[in-house]
Amino acid sequence: MQPFTTVTGIAAPIDEANVDTNQLCPTRFNKVPRGPRYREILFYDQRVDPQGQRTGFLLDREPWNRAQILVADANFGCGSSRETAVYALDEFGIRCVIAPSFGDIFDANCAKNGLLTVVLPAPVCARLRERLHANPAAPVTVDLAEQVVVDPEGGRHAFTIAPIRKRCLLNGFDDIARTGEYASRIEAFEAAHRAAHPEMFPDETSA
Repeated sequence: MQPFTTVTGIAAPIDEANVDTNQLCPTRFNKVPRGPRYREILFYDQRVDPQGQRTGFLLDREPWNRAQILVADANFGCGSSRETAVYALDEFGIRCVIAPSFGDIFDANCAKNGLLTVVLPAPVCARLRERLHANPAAPVTVDLAEQVVVDPEGGRHAFTIAPIRKRCLLNGFDDIARTGEYASRIEAFEAAHRAAHPEMFPDETSA
C-alpha cells in the first residue's frame, strides 16, 4: 500500500451531498478486476450519458481531470459497502477526500487502501469548494503528519485522525503488513505453546 505523507495538488469540488458508492462505482462494474479500468468507472453514470457520449462532468475537465484531492459535501460514500468505490477513486489518482462526514464502511475501506479521509466542518468545506470553483488550478495541501489542510489562500485547517490509522497510512501498512509487525512475538508465542502442550501437536512430536 502506498504510504500517505503529504499531498499538494489539484482539488476537485463535489457539491452534491450524499454521494453514494453506487455513484462512485455503478453496480454493473462491481466484478471488474481491480486495475486501470476503474479510472473510467469512477462516477461513470455522471460522466457518460445513455448514448455513450461524454457529459462534460467536472472530473473530465481541466484541471480537475488531474485531481488528487476531492472536496465533497456531507455523507460522502454512503450506501452499500462495496470496496470497488475506493478502487475507482484510487485508480483515478485521488489520494484524499475532504468532507463534513463519510459513510462508515466507505471510510474504513479507504483506510485499508491507503486513501485518507479528512473530516472538516461543513462551512469550511463549502468555502473551500467555492474557492476551487473560482480558481480551479489553486493547489490544496494535505499534511498527514501535521494533521492539517492548507487551503489555496494559505489558511490552515486542523483535523483529527485515530493514531493507529495515521500510523498505518504514513507507513503504507495494510492489515497484513500491520500484523506482520508482530511476527516475532507471534512466533515466540506459538513455540512456547507447542513446548507447553506437546499433546496438541502429535504429528510434530512423532516427527
